[in-house]
Amino acid sequence: MGEQRQKQEERKANMARIGIMGGTFDPIHNGHLQLGRQAKEEYALDQVWFMPSGQPPHKKDHKITDAKIRLEMVRLALEGQDGLMLSDFELRRPGNTYTAQTLSLLREEYPEDQFYFIIGADSLYDIEKWYHPEAVMAQAVLLVASRDWDKKHPTLEGQISHLSEKYGAKINILHCSKVHVSSEEIRRMVSQGKPLEGLLPERVVEYVKQHHLYEQPSLV
Repeated sequence: MGEQRQKQEERKANMARIGIMGGTFDPIHNGHLQLGRQAKEEYALDQVWFMPSGQPPHKKDHKITDAKIRLEMVRLALEGQDGLMLSDFELRRPGNTYTAQTLSLLREEYPEDQFYFIIGADSLYDIEKWYHPEAVMAQAVLLVASRDWDKKHPTLEGQISHLSEKYGAKINILHCSKVHVSSEEIRRMVSQGKPLEGLLPERVVEYVKQHHLYEQPSLV
């Protein structure tokens, strides 16, 4: 019994608290970095992995920039960011990528670690429409970025209570200031020739300009 308890204590001591930020990052912007830093600090995470998706099944309304380009932009954005790491875990998988599958594979590969999946409030309201939402909520703690939301929806606390009761989900609020930019808006701004300074990390701005990304409105 003593040996078993010792092994349990050793596993606990070796457990890492890993935040996962998924998305197309097309392109990654300062709001993404702000969210990752806040999650790491507020919930004492050891690392936050920024994980660009391959072909997300819910984003077929516009052309997704080549994975290698998006990966490089994330790499540039994370340089010098303590504890914020780039992961190509999803990009190594062919076809559509689903969060439930990703978390399952992560838990197989890193069985001793605890995963925290970082999402926005809008995603929390839509999560029951995801592929196997019960698997998502069973395999990671959800960290939900709080912000003002459409009054037609239930309160954030009400949605958390609903999902906790129905799925046994563990959901915590991530307290962060409202992000006033989105990747979609940035793509539109580039196509209109507007400046990006202050919205993206400087090296990402340079990369977008150098490679003439998003300049054609048809690709926005």
